[in-house]
Amino acid sequence: MSNEYFKGISKIQFEGAESDNPLAYRFYDETRVVGNKTMKEWLKFAVAYWHSFCANGGDPFGEPTQSFAWNTKSDAVDRAKDKADAAFEFISKLNVPYYCFHDVDVVDYTNDINENDRRLQALTAHLKQHQDASGIKLLWGTANLFSNKRYMNGAATNPNFHVLAHGGAQVKAALDATVALGGENYVFWGGREGYMSLLNTNMKREKAHLAKFLHLAKDYARSIGFKGNFFIEPKPCEPSKHQYDYDCETVIGFLREHDLLNDFKINIEVNHATLAGHTFQHELQVAADAGVLGSMDANRGDYQNGWDTDQFPNNINELVEAMLVLVEAGGLAGGGINFDAKIRRNSTDPKDIFYAHIGGIDTFAKALILADKILANSEYKALRTKRYSSFDGGAGADFENGKLSLTDLRQYAIDNGEPDMISGQQEYLENLINRYVL
Repeated sequence: MSNEYFKGISKIQFEGAESDNPLAYRFYDETRVVGNKTMKEWLKFAVAYWHSFCANGGDPFGEPTQSFAWNTKSDAVDRAKDKADAAFEFISKLNVPYYCFHDVDVVDYTNDINENDRRLQALTAHLKQHQDASGIKLLWGTANLFSNKRYMNGAATNPNFHVLAHGGAQVKAALDATVALGGENYVFWGGREGYMSLLNTNMKREKAHLAKFLHLAKDYARSIGFKGNFFIEPKPCEPSKHQYDYDCETVIGFLREHDLLNDFKINIEVNHATLAGHTFQHELQVAADAGVLGSMDANRGDYQNGWDTDQFPNNINELVEAMLVLVEAGGLAGGGINFDAKIRRNSTDPKDIFYAHIGGIDTFAKALILADKILANSEYKALRTKRYSSFDGGAGADFENGKLSLTDLRQYAIDNGEPDMISGQQEYLENLINRYVL
């Protein structure tokens, strides 16, 4: 590497809870065994290419505030190679095992498909050199099918077949790059796969087209040797009024209806969960119960804003409850935890991106430690099991096993009179979590 973009910063090391070093991990020790896995295996942290190396602090009301030293050359491929050099320097110094990308974040695209393929192939070779030299792996790749103006009405759900075909060309190239780089997964986020108005929308036809598109992508990827998972990332709205991947339940129903559950799992973003009116842990539990908990986008929203603020995660209570779901589910199915988060517009020092990632990584690591202790040492699981104990034997077990009729239920209610009031002990359980957190 000819340039050092993050000067004066060494590889981030684990120093323990007593450390006051802001450029060190206090809780994330990748070799520490929690339950039956190391932290590195549980969490599989990844740096998101787009926010960390492309987001420049600009917003609809102001110009960019970030100035990137790797963004100076006029040639798109040369400029992208410098960005890749900076990315791998950062990821290596952060000391995490993975990264992930959209195609257009790796290198700027034009409206010429052949030129785009040439550019992405050149960068794929460059990224492969970095991966081989560093040991850093690609967690997942994806294609950006929402930023270009041609996708204003969606890509796979666009009413114009010509636009859908362009989306197919872009996904093919992104899949080729993902496979060439040994990517472990591939993600679809339907950023505009939805509608703005039902007045001009044939919703049934659009969803059928989306399913056909996903089948084509899946079949092509398998034909070129991709053995990983495909992920759908739910989001309810923004930029569309309504998106077809609204939440986990919606996605699971769609995958089941269109025979995609064998190949697809779910990538859950915290801020998308809250925009859908759910908690992060709710969406994790829905996916875990269906056996499709694949991966996570780590971030948080702002309680005062009803949009996707993509802030770095720092809410320990939220993440402890999330890790309780993760640990009980046995971990993620193929995916990891990528930081789909960006530093704030007024965070302009090169160290700020390190502070942001270190804080998020340490919060997840501490939450994992606490969740494991709660499950192993407290009465958390026992209380929940006890709450459903009436279904573990007798008539309750007969009901679960399909042995009772509605008439049988009526007779049981008559024979046993009014049921006792049994506390759900919510406050006690909330205090139990806080005993470990505090």
